[in-house]
Amino acid sequence: MPKNLSIKIGPLKESDLPEADRIMRLAFGTFLGIPDPMNFMGDRNFIAPRFHSKHVKVLAARLDGRLIGLNVATRWGSFAFFGPLVVLPEFWDKGIAQRLLAPTMKLFDRWGLRCSGLFTFAHSAKHVGLYQKFGYWPCYLTALMTRTPDANTVQPDRPTLLSTMTRTQCDQAIAACAKITNKIDKGLDLTAEIGVVLAQRTGDIVLTHTRGALDAFAICLYGPGSEGGMKTCYIKFGAARGGAGAGDRFDRLLDACDAFAFSRGVPVEAGMNLAREDAFRRMSAHGFRPMTQGVAMLRPNIPGFNRPDVYVIDDWR
Repeated sequence: MPKNLSIKIGPLKESDLPEADRIMRLAFGTFLGIPDPMNFMGDRNFIAPRFHSKHVKVLAARLDGRLIGLNVATRWGSFAFFGPLVVLPEFWDKGIAQRLLAPTMKLFDRWGLRCSGLFTFAHSAKHVGLYQKFGYWPCYLTALMTRTPDANTVQPDRPTLLSTMTRTQCDQAIAACAKITNKIDKGLDLTAEIGVVLAQRTGDIVLTHTRGALDAFAICLYGPGSEGGMKTCYIKFGAARGGAGAGDRFDRLLDACDAFAFSRGVPVEAGMNLAREDAFRRMSAHGFRPMTQGVAMLRPNIPGFNRPDVYVIDDWR
């Protein structure tokens, strides 16, 4: 098959979603050596919920009108990340990923970001080398961790959920979440991500407070058609207010996420960048165990919110 294929890059269409999901599963399942690649990620959906989100753009690669690859770009205020970036296995090593990355970089430049990143396979020199061509630098490992709460460890207090609040209370809580993230890293803003979860009903936002002040929050994805599916409480992002006592506030957030997951009878899954050493150690002490790990790559090579004083949970898959 010739390398100089006539590839066209453009936006993904809603009618492409079933095929985009198939390509994502086939590509990752094949790379990871899963006997039936289509079983990759089970009932979890990493494409459709993002496609229907205003803060996300999905680029598609087509050959003679046929969808052969895609890249998902997600914006969290002044920070953005891309992925999943997938190409049909029959078109690997033909420059398709680079064709998708070039317009992704232009998109990021238009967004005026302070920093952008990605998560990739730490053991793959091929993947790391590809992203270095576009200015990304490999930094700390990110551990993908899991824990199954049980009745002996779950705290008796029920967590506060954003979905149970009035409209006014909800708006105030979302604004408070934005204040927490902005203090962690200027411009970091999960407002759009939170709004999508509520609108799509693909999970909930777990909140913890002290005397009415917001201490921490976590975006927990769970349910049919969500990124967590019906068998996982997937913490896509969580953050505790910084400063004195931040570690204790983070511990209470982990307790609240436990309670949310336990009420639904599912394990918790969360990503933790190892640059946040105390946060990682607290997750380990809480009972989380690494399933696998990858490497975070950043452009430019700055710490951003991957710092020892930060108590953030995130996953850039």
